[in-house]
Amino acid sequence: MILDCRVKPGNDKYAAGTNSSMTTSERQALQALLAWYEAMGADEAIGEAPLDCFASVTQPLAAAPLAPERMSLGTRVAPSPSPSGGASAARSSEAATLAELEAMVAGFDGCPLKRTAKSLCFARGSEKARIMLIGEAPGRDEDLQGKPFVGRAGQLLDRMLKAIGLDEGQVYITNTVYWRPPGNRTPTPQEVEACAPFLARQIELLSPKVLALLGGAAAKSILGSSEGIMRLRGKWLSYPCATGDISALATLHPAYLLRNPAAKRLAWRDLLALKAALDAS
Repeated sequence: MILDCRVKPGNDKYAAGTNSSMTTSERQALQALLAWYEAMGADEAIGEAPLDCFASVTQPLAAAPLAPERMSLGTRVAPSPSPSGGASAARSSEAATLAELEAMVAGFDGCPLKRTAKSLCFARGSEKARIMLIGEAPGRDEDLQGKPFVGRAGQLLDRMLKAIGLDEGQVYITNTVYWRPPGNRTPTPQEVEACAPFLARQIELLSPKVLALLGGAAAKSILGSSEGIMRLRGKWLSYPCATGDISALATLHPAYLLRNPAAKRLAWRDLLALKAALDAS
């Protein structure tokens, strides 16, 4: 379905669907506008008919209002967690299982990303995995399915893992934040910090043999480093955990590899290092 708000009285050439009276340049302009909407995070239809935004509004619209937790495009939400949200983060250590922790995250209101996301993307994979992979943030496909790394980057990651003999039943995958940032923007430090207590407890509960940090954002957040991914990748580092130090290896994010296929040779070296570490453990 295409919803367009450029419909003007007496001019229906831009109405929903295709129209033979549209010129090539008009159709291209419409497609560019819709692509911009999607990039800004407005990528889902919420009505069954096009809305004339230029019509004079004399009465309240009959359509149902936006849900209280959603915000209008362009509204900025300050990173000020609610009192209950802050308390939930402080109690993350009380979760005895990953299921309890997921329920606690689902009820957490201290991260502004929850207000604009469709789904919680807590994790996918096995809770008995020896390797835990951590990326940056969910994207559009992840938000729709409620699972991390299921889009194009996730499909590439699955193929990469398969190349070293691993599948979803042998790995555990999550992100530094659990909700999609609007328009797939980079999470703010405040948003990452809001989710950090849960992620730390998630690592403790899984207690993997190896952490694989996908991309510079995850590596910097987890390791507390200011170095770029090209300096961090390929080096074995240590993540201090209550259950004991965990070996951590930073590597390139699959989304980066989609944009820069030549860098796959570096990622392959990291994958072989991960396989050797798992074989030796």
